[in-house]
Amino acid sequence: MTTHLISKYLKECLQVLEIENQAIKDLIVDIEKNQSKAFESAIELLLNCKGKIVVTGMGKSGHIGSKIAATFASTGSPSFFVHPAELSHGDFGMLSKDDIMLALSFSGETDELKKVLTSIKRSGLKLISITGKEDSTLSGNSDVALFIKIEKEACPLNLAPTASTTATLALGDAIAVTLMQAKNFTKEDFAKSHPGGSLGKKLITISDIMRKNTDIPKVTPEASFNDIVEEINNKKLGFTTVSENNKLSGAITDGDIRRALVKHQNNLNSMKAKDLMNKNPKTIKEEDLAVSALNLMEEFRISDLIVLDKNSNVIGIVDLKDLLKAGII
Repeated sequence: MTTHLISKYLKECLQVLEIENQAIKDLIVDIEKNQSKAFESAIELLLNCKGKIVVTGMGKSGHIGSKIAATFASTGSPSFFVHPAELSHGDFGMLSKDDIMLALSFSGETDELKKVLTSIKRSGLKLISITGKEDSTLSGNSDVALFIKIEKEACPLNLAPTASTTATLALGDAIAVTLMQAKNFTKEDFAKSHPGGSLGKKLITISDIMRKNTDIPKVTPEASFNDIVEEINNKKLGFTTVSENNKLSGAITDGDIRRALVKHQNNLNSMKAKDLMNKNPKTIKEEDLAVSALNLMEEFRISDLIVLDKNSNVIGIVDLKDLLKAGII
C-alpha cells in the first residue's frame, strides 16, 4: 500500500469525522437557541411517564432507536424498541395507555410510521418524534417534535444516513442522561440494572459481598495466646480482628503468631492480644466499591480487609475469595 493511498484514506476518514462532528455542533446550537422549550417539554412528558418509553423507527433509524431504547432502560427509564411495521401486525398489543412513543424518521414520511399514526392517536398515547423535516407528517402528528438539521450527510453521495443518524443518537443520549439525572438515578441503581455485566460488577459495594456476624474472626484485647490461635484456626482466614465493644483495636495474623513463637517462646502464656496485634490494620468502609478492596489488596499484598461502618465499628471482613466469587477479579 502506497503512501499516496494511505494519505487519501486518512483524508476521507478525517472528512467524515469532521462532517459528523459539525452535525453535533450544529445540533447543540439549535437545541439551545431554537428548541429548548421543545426539549424541556419532551423531558417533562418522559419524566411523568407511568409506563414505558416505546421507541420505533425504520431502517437505520430503527438501529439507532434500538440503541436509544437500550440506553433508556439501563439508565432508569423502562423502555423497549418495536419495529413500526410490526405495530400494524399485532405488536400494538405490547403497548399500554401509560406508555409514550418516541418515533425516529429523518424524512418524517416513513410509510410504516405513517400507517400507525392514527392508531397511536386513537389509543391516547403521547408521541415524541425526532425528525429532520419540520413540515413532515410525523412532526405534524407529534405532541412534541425535535429536529435534526444537517447540511449534508458524511456519505459522498449525500444519501446514506451518517451525520443524521450520529446526531439522532447523540440527541437520544442527551434525553436519556437528562432523564437519568432528573430521576436521581445512582450508581447503585445502575448496578442493579447491570447485575451480570462488567460495568455492574464495578459498582458492587463492600456491603454487598462482605462476611458478617459469626464469620468475622474476633478476639478482645485481653484474649490469651491460646484463644487467639484457636480463633484463627476456627475461622480459617489466617488472621483475627482485635476489638472491644465492636471498636477496632487491631489485628493479628499468622505471621504475628510465628514471630511471637520465636521472640516470646518462653512467656507465651502471659501474652495477650493487645501485646501481639498490629494497631493499624488495613480497613475499608462498607459503602466503598468492591474494586477499591481489590486495589488495596494488590497494593499492600494482603488477602483480607476489615470492614468498618461510619462509626468505625467492625461490621465485616472481605477476603480475596469474596471478590473472586463476586466476579470482581
